[in-house]
Amino acid sequence: QVQLLESGGGLVQSGGPLRLSCAASGRTFSNYAMGWFPQAPWKEREFVAAIRWSGVYADSVKGRFTISRDNAKNTVYLQMNSLKPEDTDVYYCAADTVHTIRVFTTPTGYDLWGQGTQVTVSS
Repeated sequence: QVQLLESGGGLVQSGGPLRLSCAASGRTFSNYAMGWFPQAPWKEREFVAAIRWSGVYADSVKGRFTISRDNAKNTVYLQMNSLKPEDTDVYYCAADTVHTIRVFTTPTGYDLWGQGTQVTVSS
């Protein structure tokens, strides 16, 4: 059973950077599409970025966020720059272990989820 563990969240000032990491167990990590989905308590999870071979981004984060992966370390990263207070959320890492080509930009395309890491951006 693949497990996902996020890290790197914290408190940062508006305009600052933060890098999230998501470490996955399992031998076939390189086959999975990976995504990041922030969620506020009163909202549904939103898509910000995903990657299989190259990154896919929500319009709201293009030019600010960069998703990358290191298959040798079974880890996916989300580099977040120019953070805004509205980026404050719990950020969840997700893995799609089912599909082989398509990269989904909705939570329903992912079957495994981490516990989340809190990102707070102060104004």
